Amino acid sequence: MGRLLIELLPEPEALGLLGLMLLHESRRAARSSASGELVLLEDQDRALWDRGLITEGTRLVERALSSRRVGPYAIQAAISAVHAEAPAPAATDWAEIVGLYDVLSRADGSPVIELNRAVAVAMRDGPAAGLALIDAILDRGELLEYRLAHAARAELCRRLGRRSEARASFERALALTRQEPERRFLERRLAGLSE
Repeated sequence: MGRLLIELLPEPEALGLLGLMLLHESRRAARSSASGELVLLEDQDRALWDRGLITEGTRLVERALSSRRVGPYAIQAAISAVHAEAPAPAATDWAEIVGLYDVLSRADGSPVIELNRAVAVAMRDGPAAGLALIDAILDRGELLEYRLAHAARAELCRRLGRRSEARASFERALALTRQEPERRFLERRLAGLSE
């Protein structure tokens, strides 16, 4: 359907949307284990990523960006392309991703985009920098009922060795999570704090 859309309406946002869909689909085989457990992006086997979909999605992103009339889908697709092009997690260009989130915030700002940017800042500048941004979002009362905000906070606290704060945030995320694979993932993270 996305391909038909860009045939009928070759606008930058349609190109960006299809690029985003293809780039997300390219990682589907690596997102969960054979037993159905979630696999974080940084732990995914990149050999399972579909390079054909990455190439096609990246070309669409480049076409959308070259128009200079980009919107939220094209920017999100550009973020996905940066992830997809990194041969290993350590090679991810986090500075570029933070810059793209800055552009996305101006085009379509929301607390969730701000949260995603905070995680990217944590990867670029260290967990303390990202944690400060997440705490500011939560202190404003935004995303208090959003499980991923608490899960991200928990992970950054864990990386900083702040185990009691990590535990409290993992427990809050777990209380807000309904999907079983996510619940099992959070339970494993919580159990790991006791080891």
